[in-house]
Amino acid sequence: MARSASLNRDTNETKIQISLNLDGGTLEPFQASKFWDAIDAQQTNGETKEHASQSSKSQDIAIDTGIGFLDHMLHALAKHAGWSLRIRCRGDLHIDDHHTSEDVCLGLGLAFKTSLRTSTGLTRFGSAYAPLDEALSRAVIDLSNRPYSVINLGLKRERIGDLSCEMVPHCLQSFAQNAGVTLHVDVLRGDNDHHRAESAFKALAVAIRIATSPLSGREGEVMSTKGVLF
Repeated sequence: MARSASLNRDTNETKIQISLNLDGGTLEPFQASKFWDAIDAQQTNGETKEHASQSSKSQDIAIDTGIGFLDHMLHALAKHAGWSLRIRCRGDLHIDDHHTSEDVCLGLGLAFKTSLRTSTGLTRFGSAYAPLDEALSRAVIDLSNRPYSVINLGLKRERIGDLSCEMVPHCLQSFAQNAGVTLHVDVLRGDNDHHRAESAFKALAVAIRIATSPLSGREGEVMSTKGVLF
């Protein structure tokens, strides 16, 4: 069974569509939406806007949240986790970037949990280091079904591109909350805030890829003394 999900998240603040496949490959179509049908009808010659997009024989990635640096981070997350991922969002950016970035990551967390379905037969724990030039980050994840996160990125600037630096750790916290995972992400060193943030997302991606991988010889088993996680 494909580990995939497609969902809409509609509020007065944001309209979001997400399609995720944890194993790459084909994505489920977006769910029906009157709001997005109207947006699509306005596109010239049926063309859609895709900011952070990359297609290969194994992955299909296209992210358009309206926040360029967030698109870049989610693109990196999907690429190095081995996901296929499509996200589009229209949010109240005339207020600020908070609702859009938070809601996108809450939605992505829910799509992750829905796609995963169960941790039976999976490695469960994943940890990874990822460098980006002078920056080095460590991420540790547990498919625990106990949402918890400790995020220390040490960002110093007010903004990176059009994303507030305070929202970068909050995005990771929001993902962990709805994904039902325990998550620790630390930037160990680095001078450039762009590098620090991106190395954190890449480390998380690799840790997720490890944790969600089947554990050879443990098919049908839950890696817990309780015997259950989900």
